[in-house]
Amino acid sequence: MVVKKDGRREAFDRSKILRGLIRSCEKRPVATEALEQLAQDVERSLREDGEREVTSAAIGEMVMDRLRTLDEVAYVRFASVYRQFRDVQHFQDELERLLRERGRQAGSPDQPGGTQP
Repeated sequence: MVVKKDGRREAFDRSKILRGLIRSCEKRPVATEALEQLAQDVERSLREDGEREVTSAAIGEMVMDRLRTLDEVAYVRFASVYRQFRDVQHFQDELERLLRERGRQAGSPDQPGGTQP
């Protein structure tokens, strides 16, 4: 069961995740099969976890973690809806966080968090 933000409970529906992913990836070079696989991976992870209930927030974070590695623009689109960015500052904060994370992963001296030779 999925526990929504307002406390309602409903059955898990992978198609809801897929619809959100498709909207986020509109006009992006992401194959539908990759989105289907991502949704399936989230569902499998939830089933393997064995919890009877999971919050919609936890599901959203799982989706965003996977989407970030698939397509950064789609990730920001998804995050803007999911996290309900209220203004441009929230949007900018998320972009800056994404850039910092990318810099740490690349280890680039040009990026914040990168390593120097």
